[in-house]
Amino acid sequence: MLNKVFAGVFDSTTAAVIAPGDFLLCVGVSLVIGLMLCLMAQWHSRCSESFAITLALLPASVCVVIMMVNGNIGAGVAVAGAFSLVRFRSAAGTGREISAVFIAMGAGLIAGMGYLAYGVLFALVLGLMMMAYTALHLGGRREEQYRLLRITIPESLNYDHVFDPVLESYTSEYTLKQVKSTNMGSMFRLTYDIVIRPGLPEKNLLDELRCLNGNLEISLSCQETENSGL
Repeated sequence: MLNKVFAGVFDSTTAAVIAPGDFLLCVGVSLVIGLMLCLMAQWHSRCSESFAITLALLPASVCVVIMMVNGNIGAGVAVAGAFSLVRFRSAAGTGREISAVFIAMGAGLIAGMGYLAYGVLFALVLGLMMMAYTALHLGGRREEQYRLLRITIPESLNYDHVFDPVLESYTSEYTLKQVKSTNMGSMFRLTYDIVIRPGLPEKNLLDELRCLNGNLEISLSCQETENSGL
């Protein structure tokens, strides 16, 4: 009787109907997978609350879609077309976040096909590998060593190589990324990507730069996330 309640109005007598118990089991396992991936993705990495909630719910959402398609090729093509029309309102995330989203979608797809143990195993293996690569700092130096330096200078100051001696003393790498006029053209703002040498105080760097730019505004911050995107 319960199976008839959850049967589709367009189902034929030969169509397979997913039992409510199986449906709840797959969704429950997908929610557990999502929570597990969410905790793994936040290990030694910061993410927003909205991204964490999305990652926790994404496997269950994909699982339900796959279960409803249930071997129907036409419905599968329609779902793929609907997903292709989705445009996210937020900016693209980092490469690490995009990888976590793909892992969550893959785990939800496996669970939606009914292979619950494989879904858990898939999420566990790739989640652990993501944590291992994060611990090994795969791909280069640690992100907190990178800084974005903005220096405001008067229009009369020739900025070519004027800051190079100071930057060479306090950084292992620096690149002038942008020169922009500001304050109605009476000043320039230089933007550098720099890598601070370990153990050197950042305040000393700022103090020496202030002596060269006439004590105008200087800002030092973490580099923008666009460098870590795909």
